[in-house]
Amino acid sequence: MPRISAPTVAQHRAAQRRALLDAARAILAEGAGTAPGPADVTARAGLARSSFYQYFRSRQDLLDALVQDLFPRWSQRVVGEMAEASGPGERVLAYVDANLRLVAEGEHTIARALAAVAPGEGLDAGSKDMHQRLLHPLIDALGEMGASDPAAIAEMINAVVYAASRMIESGSAEQAVRSRARELLAPYLLNGRPDGGAAR
Repeated sequence: MPRISAPTVAQHRAAQRRALLDAARAILAEGAGTAPGPADVTARAGLARSSFYQYFRSRQDLLDALVQDLFPRWSQRVVGEMAEASGPGERVLAYVDANLRLVAEGEHTIARALAAVAPGEGLDAGSKDMHQRLLHPLIDALGEMGASDPAAIAEMINAVVYAASRMIESGSAEQAVRSRARELLAPYLLNGRPDGGAAR
């Protein structure tokens, strides 16, 4: 059985908990259609079954932890990539690109799997909170560009993200879809105002 070593007990425990969460995520990403249980998760993580209960009280506790883990990871990734972009137009494109990369990496599949096996207020609240966290920097970037209605245009950009996400999940090549999304949006975001007016 593999052992996870770390400089401190706290780091060791954090690494084992992370290994269990990652194992559960991997099982959900495979589309099993059922909530992963202690035996499945510990076997995938290479840990003793008894170790599961050192970190989670039950299967439901594990699912709740996955919900709490999924959405912050998603929002941190998108906001982080936006922060690295230069200029508001590139920040909007980074928003689109980061979301599509996450879809291609299977994060949306995991979210849908969680919705199927563990629906509830926690999942709904986590999803709503993530969308709000992502909407604010998108609206701010559009506002900097002089958009007449940043909130409405943000929703339209999200519609492009949703459509592109469906294409990726239906089997279209990620790079090609991301390129088409940029081709659609870049002329408005980089060469003028998103509402079609001249840049300020």
